[in-house]
Amino acid sequence: MTASPVHPSDDKLGSDFAKLARSAKRAGLLQRRYTYYAVRIAINFLLLAAGAVAFVLLGDSWWQLFTAVFFAVMFTQFAFIGHDAGHRQILNSRRGNNLVGQLHSAITGISYEWWVGKHNRHHANPNHEEEDPDIEIAALAFSHEQSRTKRGLLRWVAKYQAFLFFPMLLAEAVMLRARSVQAVLRREIESVKLEAGLLTAHILGYLVAVFLVLSPAKAVVFIVVHQGLMGVYLGCSFAPNHKGMPVLAEGEKLDYLRKQVLTSRNVIGGRGVDFLLGGLNYQIEHHLFPGMPRPNLRRAQPLIREFCTRRGISYSQCGLLRSYAEVLRHLHAVGAPLRHTR
Repeated sequence: MTASPVHPSDDKLGSDFAKLARSAKRAGLLQRRYTYYAVRIAINFLLLAAGAVAFVLLGDSWWQLFTAVFFAVMFTQFAFIGHDAGHRQILNSRRGNNLVGQLHSAITGISYEWWVGKHNRHHANPNHEEEDPDIEIAALAFSHEQSRTKRGLLRWVAKYQAFLFFPMLLAEAVMLRARSVQAVLRREIESVKLEAGLLTAHILGYLVAVFLVLSPAKAVVFIVVHQGLMGVYLGCSFAPNHKGMPVLAEGEKLDYLRKQVLTSRNVIGGRGVDFLLGGLNYQIEHHLFPGMPRPNLRRAQPLIREFCTRRGISYSQCGLLRSYAEVLRHLHAVGAPLRHTR
């Protein structure tokens, strides 16, 4: 099924985004996909359970490094569902989506409420120097303005950030959990007791299971491999979406449609990429309609691309490897002035 084309009458009423939204609604792209999510969630839990059984049966063996890789993939797939729940893509009610999100946060060990708050700020102002928390990273600079603020070790890291970017992703999953714990301890969220309980249950359950089945040395290696690869997977899923796209400076204003489209990049590559990146490869569509269910993004893509083309709005998309190349090229260019000064 393909999305309906833009209706001619839409060109006469409201803002550009209002016209696009009417076309998306008319095509049924905002309707919930209950069966899709029920099947997806069920498969994820079945695979996780199968991995847990394999983990116990393998016992104290170095073959467990393969299960560490498997769990890194599965935990990230659970994070993708948590992401969708945070945007209310799964169910109609806020409470229902929150329940799904909290359940998945218990698996990933990342505070659902803290992450949703941070992610919503990103969606409101993507790639904005002053207001997007996703480009407020101490060890990286995404604009020349940011690079000039770096001092000491952080300045050295920013100089060579293109070379250090992927290695630094090894710590991403651990940093997200550390920031989650920090948010609970600082009471930056409302559901402090619930989030504290979920994080505590995750950390204790994870460590007890790993050290109960594995010897201390193997347990440590298992944790390093699992957490490191999960961090890389998470980082590689989110990095192509905005990094290397235009960065908006303080005072720079765009309407909603252009702000979301011009700062986002799609990654093309078929259904394999859709699965690998959890639908985040349709970043333009997702940013325009955060509540659109994941399986509808593919259908929305031709409608939105045509709409942007008709209005002369740059619509960025490329393959997965090229997206990473563009990210690294941008980081290298931002760090160039630092490499040429003492």
